[in-house]
Amino acid sequence: MRPRTVLSMEQALSLPYATLRFAQLGWRVIRLESTPGGKGLPGDPNRYIGARVADDDRRSYFVAPNVGKQAIALNLKDARGQQLLQRLLQRLEVDVFCCNTVPSRYAALGIDYATLAAARPGLIWAGISAMGPQYPEAPGYDPVIQAMAGYMEVTGERDGPPMLSGIPVIDLKAGDELYANVMRALLERHETGQGQEIHVSMLQAAASWLITVLPLIDFGCREDEITRAGNEHRKFIPTNVYPARDGFVYLAIGSDVQWRRLCAIPKFASVDNAVRATNEGRHAQRESIHRDMAAVTVQHPVDVLLADLAAATIPATRIHDIRQVRTLPQLVDKLTRTTLPDGRPLHMPPLAVDQPGARTELDFAPRYGEHTQRVLAEAGLDAAEIQALARDGVIA
Repeated sequence: MRPRTVLSMEQALSLPYATLRFAQLGWRVIRLESTPGGKGLPGDPNRYIGARVADDDRRSYFVAPNVGKQAIALNLKDARGQQLLQRLLQRLEVDVFCCNTVPSRYAALGIDYATLAAARPGLIWAGISAMGPQYPEAPGYDPVIQAMAGYMEVTGERDGPPMLSGIPVIDLKAGDELYANVMRALLERHETGQGQEIHVSMLQAAASWLITVLPLIDFGCREDEITRAGNEHRKFIPTNVYPARDGFVYLAIGSDVQWRRLCAIPKFASVDNAVRATNEGRHAQRESIHRDMAAVTVQHPVDVLLADLAAATIPATRIHDIRQVRTLPQLVDKLTRTTLPDGRPLHMPPLAVDQPGARTELDFAPRYGEHTQRVLAEAGLDAAEIQALARDGVIA
């Protein structure tokens, strides 16, 4: 697939994460931000979150999702800004337009599908919002959607309060859905020549992941099957975190065959009995199994336990912190990179899937409005026109 051009009116995390995936493929991604207005700081609020990394508008929370992109600033509340947007779509031969503002603003800003597709036939239009255009005013915040979609109800200790996930899973899920659906739409456009309008609802995308709990309601499930279970697996036993002499081990028994292999390890022989031969029997003795397992594991170092479990082909691991994850031999050569303005290298997460020709070294995240003049000149505006637009607050 030839490199595409994506123009994205983006902020926060869900959409910048999605368009980062396009940038990693070598596509041109131009992030569109608003011109300064009111008392707030200009552009994406995430620019100003976290430690100062390069300068005041490229702080630590902003950098990683926005490497490899260009940045422009247009005032889409001004008719001239909307005209500029349409001109950019045409002159730059934009393939995909994305946005993640609330749907109630689409028409007023001139970014609705009908308007932009009329200016650029064949355009793929993709938006992320809290609950889709049927709920045009709802703001899409990951923690709120986690609570609303039941994620917090199924996360945390059994006797503890509901808890957020340690990473913003719904922002990232929504970003992946936009990425996947844009790819589908581009494939269909190749076959039909037609553009498409795509709406990603964060709530709906999140609910699509409830596949292990939501259907159980119609099966007459017990309440403990669809609520918090701590580090245990609700179905496969024993699957849990267990204390070792010098840390913790997570192990997962996913079948009766694996249970027999576990019990064949001499140090684990004491956890076996006739009832526990099947997962159903182990479920009936859930609490006592966890106590018996912990009584064994706490006597041995992590490395000894992992060696025995690996020899028995039982999935297990020590629990890594993020610094350890970064140095895993399976990942260390797959990390992507950028370079800070002062020349220091910066390591970032790997590509989700290895791709031939993908970019693993990306330009540092752009300053606010860094490429506005260059991109407008590419669209055919001369220096005097650009200066006049800047003077009038139509661009920044």
